[in-house]
Amino acid sequence: MPAPTSSPGLDHAIPPTAARKVEFISQSHLNPSTELNPVPTRGIDPAFFRTYVRTLEEAGYDYTLLPYGSGGPDSFVAASAVGQLTERLRPIVAVRPNTAFPLVVAQQLATLDQLTEGRAVVHLISGGNDAEQARQGDYLPKQRRYARTSEFVDLLRRAWTEPAAFSHEGEFYRFDDFGPGLRPHGDTIPISIGGQSDEAFEIGGRQADVFSFWGEPLADIRAQIDRVHAIADAAGRPRPRIWVTFRPIVDRTDELAWRKAYDYAERIGRTFREGTYGLRSLTGSGTPQNVGSQRALHFAAGADVYDRALWTRTAATTNAGGASTALVGTPETVAAAILDYIDLGADLVSIRGYDNLADARDYGTHVIPLVRQELAHREATGQRGSLQVEHQGALAPGFDADALAGVR
Repeated sequence: MPAPTSSPGLDHAIPPTAARKVEFISQSHLNPSTELNPVPTRGIDPAFFRTYVRTLEEAGYDYTLLPYGSGGPDSFVAASAVGQLTERLRPIVAVRPNTAFPLVVAQQLATLDQLTEGRAVVHLISGGNDAEQARQGDYLPKQRRYARTSEFVDLLRRAWTEPAAFSHEGEFYRFDDFGPGLRPHGDTIPISIGGQSDEAFEIGGRQADVFSFWGEPLADIRAQIDRVHAIADAAGRPRPRIWVTFRPIVDRTDELAWRKAYDYAERIGRTFREGTYGLRSLTGSGTPQNVGSQRALHFAAGADVYDRALWTRTAATTNAGGASTALVGTPETVAAAILDYIDLGADLVSIRGYDNLADARDYGTHVIPLVRQELAHREATGQRGSLQVEHQGALAPGFDADALAGVR
């Protein structure tokens, strides 16, 4: 196995890029089926969903993503349920601009935001897979889908802020004498955009409030953050918040965590090959169309382990079908790895597991508090604590994931 790459310096000085405040995201699941244990389901198990979102709130998460797919539950209806089942958790509604007219989406989001007293967020998905887009009648080429997203964002914000009726004739949308539209609870609703293509960076840097990444090696994430910030700076607008996503695999010791990781990779790979969890609809079995998946597979081909805890085999086993890179180790090692990304400027951290409900509880008990304790220490002292120094994971001399997992 190639040696893991090195992490930034581990002294006690807080990097100038470090985020001071960090919020946590998970993805909501509406039934108990998982990539580890796919089970037959009608799609929604109301009792499980109620338990799941309340667990997220109790575990200290700040947001939950309601994903969107052509064969899955409607993200707006699910987000409304989250709003009524919780008091603090903020629903992030995933929306594909091909599925609804922007003025209708603006109305839906403003309604959700008022009902939840300002908790609504929207994540726009331009679409990275032609076959999945075609399932709902979208045949635009990928580059034009991002241009449509750009026009969509402009119209959302105008619908929320224009004081009088207005008309519009653009490349993708046309209407007459709309408005004024329904206002959000506050001034606006945060808009998130993700993707790794040139078009995604351009639109995200110029227009988004949040830009999202899948978990990548630290050096590569740093370059990507610099890129989106440069585009925002050139456009003369505030820099987007940075959202990064991981699938942690945690246990009491590093040895147990790595054994679990190898077991998970085998089981997830079997699920993908059998097509029992829907992962193939995201990428298929050939080269994925979306750049994020291509990058994930590139990193997986280069090494299994990067930096302190980043593991890529879970991406390789699913053909990078969605966010799939893991952080492996004890809660302390995983928390230290999350802090490495916070030090680069990530201030929204998504951690969702493979054993969905159990992992959400475990992260809330063992991982999130460690990160928050370190940030409180930094706020109080102006220095980093010892967590990143003491729990080096794959950076420790003589580290060998295969040996820890007992696969040799």
